[in-house]
Amino acid sequence: MVETRMNRLLLLSLLAVISTSLQTHGSYLLETEDAQTRPNVIIVLADDLGYSDLGCFGGEIPTPHIDALAKRGVRMAHLYTSARCCPTRASLMTGLYPTQAGIGDFTSTQPNKTRGPGYLGRLSENSATIAEVLKPSGYQCYYVGKWHMHSATGPIRRGFDEFYGYLDDHSHDQFDAQYYKRLPEGREKEVQVADDRFYATDVFNQYALEFIRKGQDSRKPWCVFLGHSSPHFPVQAPADQVEKFEAIYRRGWDVLREERFERMKKLGLVDGQRWKLTPRSIVPVDEQAIANGYSGVENPAWDSLSQEQQIDLARRMAVFAAMVESIDVGVGQIVQHLKKSGDLENTLILLLSDNGACYEWGPFGFDGVSRKGTTTLHTGDEVKKIGGPGTHQSYGSGWANLGNTPFRMYKHFTHEGGICTPFIAHWPKALKPRESFVREPAHVMDILPTIMSATGAKYPTERDGNPVTPLSGIDLLPALRGEKLAERSIGFDHQGAHALRQGDWKIVWSKRMPHEIKWELYHIGQDCCETEDLAEKHPEKLESMVKQWDQWARRVGVIWEPNP
Repeated sequence: MVETRMNRLLLLSLLAVISTSLQTHGSYLLETEDAQTRPNVIIVLADDLGYSDLGCFGGEIPTPHIDALAKRGVRMAHLYTSARCCPTRASLMTGLYPTQAGIGDFTSTQPNKTRGPGYLGRLSENSATIAEVLKPSGYQCYYVGKWHMHSATGPIRRGFDEFYGYLDDHSHDQFDAQYYKRLPEGREKEVQVADDRFYATDVFNQYALEFIRKGQDSRKPWCVFLGHSSPHFPVQAPADQVEKFEAIYRRGWDVLREERFERMKKLGLVDGQRWKLTPRSIVPVDEQAIANGYSGVENPAWDSLSQEQQIDLARRMAVFAAMVESIDVGVGQIVQHLKKSGDLENTLILLLSDNGACYEWGPFGFDGVSRKGTTTLHTGDEVKKIGGPGTHQSYGSGWANLGNTPFRMYKHFTHEGGICTPFIAHWPKALKPRESFVREPAHVMDILPTIMSATGAKYPTERDGNPVTPLSGIDLLPALRGEKLAERSIGFDHQGAHALRQGDWKIVWSKRMPHEIKWELYHIGQDCCETEDLAEKHPEKLESMVKQWDQWARRVGVIWEPNP
């Protein structure tokens, strides 16, 4: 009897200890379980990366780490952007069209309410960011790199826990160590690099790792947004990383475009029967000084250029390639860390660009601040200074045309070359590798709904007392698993360039052309490179889609001049 009582007392004591332990450590147990079951999220956004610049999309630039992600993951052939950096970022960040998110064309120092809420030039109070969606469901959220959605709506104000990078500009000198900020205010810069060894792309990669470690230490699931400024101009990279590429690019953009196209065929990305390598794209109409004397005409044949011009241009493109390679090195460092820490299997990694390759402003590029600089021909020892500290140069429309192989046009435009981005999704726990490309049309506004589907996060109906605009994007996980998506229309507008994609059909209204501008009609399923305008053959289809574009534009707050 005494022994039975003692056993009961011991049992009660043990239960009390367990109860106390659960009360003390219960949240830890829940957090640990949550971190083990809900996926972490990494978004890698390159800036002005062309459709075919990556090896896994046909490029000659060595990107082995990104290519490995693609091999173990899923690639989409038709993920669309909003033609420019900041509207694309606003759309990706919020799951909305750019005008619904407040950045219909570009950021601005003062909200422009006369053009309507779609053109505030900063994120709308009626939108919710990736961080504002994930935080309430228990995620730690971090942002690295280029923000470009206005400092008044900066990353800390819009839900991110930690930030390193820059807030307002579209670009900056990558060697200027003092320019880049650590937020919240008062945070020490954990990554210490001597000023003479500082290179922003590499430091952004290091901060992504730093924030991943913070997320892992939090025992919560985490999200890291790595918004690179590379390879946006100014094209800059350490000299020792550039020189190995110069011989490649002295072969010229014509030969390299053809070689990329052939590799794209071998990859299964390009169907040689339905995809045709387009002629060299025209240089958009502009002041002749800005367009390098090629306003409204086709980019020149490489062999028509002087040897001095070829050497100058090859160096510019070599710098661009080194920037892309640095992004790839960072991806490799991240993947290696995730492997060692056991988090790779349950981390959703998404990699893409914010628009097509950038033509600014002509085949020879520019030196100096955009639109205010001039084009300088560098010869002799001056060539080696291209892309160094204190420089501000672009690589020009000829190389951008290579970057967008096999498409027409560039960033700023709504032909495929301006809006189609390479896209890779990698999540071993939930996505089986696919050798073939997913060909469902999608948009960057679909990324937030996809993350929500993967994480179980809920979309808010309001933030800070403001009603939140319902999502315009959709979940892409079914498509990434090989399922068909329901047909829908996707609208585009950027500073006078319009488009609408509906199933296999697409209409385009261009700008800055040397000929009469009117609506064009293409069957993307049969003519992905937009080489045959079917507007006259199918006037009823054209009229129907133009009406749809008008309805879409009114619905999402696009301000435009009615088209005839």
